[in-house]
Amino acid sequence: MAYTTIKKPSDYFNTVLYTGDDSSNRGITGVGFQPDLVWNKTRNQAFNHYLFDSVRGAGQLIFPNDTAAEQDKSAEFISFDSNGFTVTQNAGSLGINWSSANYANWCWLGANGTASNTDGDITSTVSANTTSGFSIVSWTGTGANATVGHGLGIAPKFLIVKNRSSATSWGVQTSTGAGFEMNLNNTEAQTATSVYWNSTNPTSSVFSVGTNAATNNSGDNMIAYCFAEVKGFSKFGSYTGNGSTDGAFIYTGFKPAWLMVKRTDIGDGWTIVDNKRNTYNLVTQRLQAQVSDAESALDLIDFTSNGFKNRNNFVSWNSSGGTYIYMAFAEEPLVGDNPATAR
Repeated sequence: MAYTTIKKPSDYFNTVLYTGDDSSNRGITGVGFQPDLVWNKTRNQAFNHYLFDSVRGAGQLIFPNDTAAEQDKSAEFISFDSNGFTVTQNAGSLGINWSSANYANWCWLGANGTASNTDGDITSTVSANTTSGFSIVSWTGTGANATVGHGLGIAPKFLIVKNRSSATSWGVQTSTGAGFEMNLNNTEAQTATSVYWNSTNPTSSVFSVGTNAATNNSGDNMIAYCFAEVKGFSKFGSYTGNGSTDGAFIYTGFKPAWLMVKRTDIGDGWTIVDNKRNTYNLVTQRLQAQVSDAESALDLIDFTSNGFKNRNNFVSWNSSGGTYIYMAFAEEPLVGDNPATAR
């Protein structure tokens, strides 16, 4: 049996970099597929994070670092294309193609289409890729404990939810379980609660939402990004730091292409690194999901052929006794037709 059914991870997730030029109807190519989710961030300017997906429609914008409701920016993020997406720079606009700004774009493949899902108490609209374990789920909130169908066929291990209609925090559920909540848009530590996820872990067909406005406000439009673990392609887990420059090693089973880490026992940020901004070890260039700050450099980790190794006692990654969660996607699997090598 093959180690993974995904021989080329970049067919399902890819990072694309570009430099803005102020042009109109600019096609950003090189993704390798038609993305269903694009997360855009300027590297050298303090612009917001921008998140677009095909279920809500091209140009419908939400900000990972902010509580704001969805905004219509369809005049600036024009379309999802067969090998990327098209953007336009308008006067006073988002700055999504601003001259001299450098951009990172993290792109995921869904189904390139949607289906109605009635597996849960609430009917949802779903774009699900069962090969890569990723789905985008839209529904209308009820304000009551309920289940929502995700379309993956296996239980997701990482959920990110935003209320599209109201100014609320982002709800995040991780491998630590459904009895806790964290917010993508702030640095708060993990806290125990039942009102986000009804203290109920996802199943192979549904995830649970509670009574909080962030995850299920009555009458509001909601969106969820669901990630299930696929061997050799994605990994979601936790680790404990050791406070050493010879830091904790975390096994993923692949060389990471993208990694986000959050400390859970105290307040700290969501730090993101990838293999396109960091082509060799040490991995140093970081962005943080909860702030608009430009990219900064810090000796953080090594990407290895089978995981990542901490190279600093930085509080956000490897403080002695600190507890951390992470989500990671592969550059190449450890074994198979395209074995990974570290640099």
